[in-house]
Amino acid sequence: MHNYSRTVPPMGRRRWLAGAVIAALMTMSGAAMAQAYPTKYIKMVVPYPPGGATDVIGRVLAQKLTAEMGQQVIIDNRAGAAGNLGAAAVATADPDGYTLLMGAMTSHAISAALNPKIAKFDMEKSFVPIAIVGRVPLVFTVNPKIKANTLGELIALAKSKPGSLSFASAGNGSPQHLAGEVFQRAAGVTMLHVPYKGSGPAMSDLIGGQVDVMIETAPAAQGHIKAGKLRALAVASADHVATLPNVPTATEAGLKGFEVTSMFGVAAPANTPAPIIARLNAALKKILGDPEVQRALLAQGAIAMFTTPEEATLALRAESVKWKKVIIDGKIKPG
Repeated sequence: MHNYSRTVPPMGRRRWLAGAVIAALMTMSGAAMAQAYPTKYIKMVVPYPPGGATDVIGRVLAQKLTAEMGQQVIIDNRAGAAGNLGAAAVATADPDGYTLLMGAMTSHAISAALNPKIAKFDMEKSFVPIAIVGRVPLVFTVNPKIKANTLGELIALAKSKPGSLSFASAGNGSPQHLAGEVFQRAAGVTMLHVPYKGSGPAMSDLIGGQVDVMIETAPAAQGHIKAGKLRALAVASADHVATLPNVPTATEAGLKGFEVTSMFGVAAPANTPAPIIARLNAALKKILGDPEVQRALLAQGAIAMFTTPEEATLALRAESVKWKKVIIDGKIKPG
């Protein structure tokens, strides 16, 4: 058996023992911190104004997390710079589990790829994902005056008039914009992109007939669809949307494999201790398995889901790679 004392001088042994003690103490303190956590309120930053999909999902989760964690979980709406302001604030917060991001992960991945100088964060390096908690499908909508009752008819119309049909988005580089870019390449059509400062004004002009088409999130569009102000042609998801049961998927409508959804998740600043991440993930797993929570999210057009932190990391990486390619291939520049 190797005799360590014969090969390491006394000073070296003392240093080695000191290092081992420090490592053990750090492990013990991390475990103790996680066992005690949380000891005060937790702030969940929503980087958008109240009322949007991210805010709605965040408030449902915050209410349930308060009961699960035994401490108040409060929503902090920190809007600005297309979600970048709030996300950047979380990225630079103390990694202690008391500041979390309720993020529109698709939008953040796009922003970080499209304009890193404004985003001021890196999706892979600035955060540690806790869980993906939901997806919001997008839906093809047109003004009722447009002579297209199906997605196939819209594609045929766009091909017959290259560049004449206009499609609205919530802004340059938004998921709605990039969904339109992906659609044009998949369908082999050319349309005019009209960016707006948010979904609200874009929807208003679509209803008013100033623009022709928009691929919008189901929560924002479904009320207008049900009121007959907009016509839904297809949902851009693999499965039917429960709140729009009569609307086919894009694949069923003839655009095989077309799928664009907006992904939402909860993340913490990088270097947050793993036991704290595990504690939060376990709480979210229980919450998202509750049928009441699933129904509450579905009523807003959001499909509840749950992942482990490891699965969330892979999902976010895939999201970043996907949208970086769309941005490069489409030669999309910041607005």
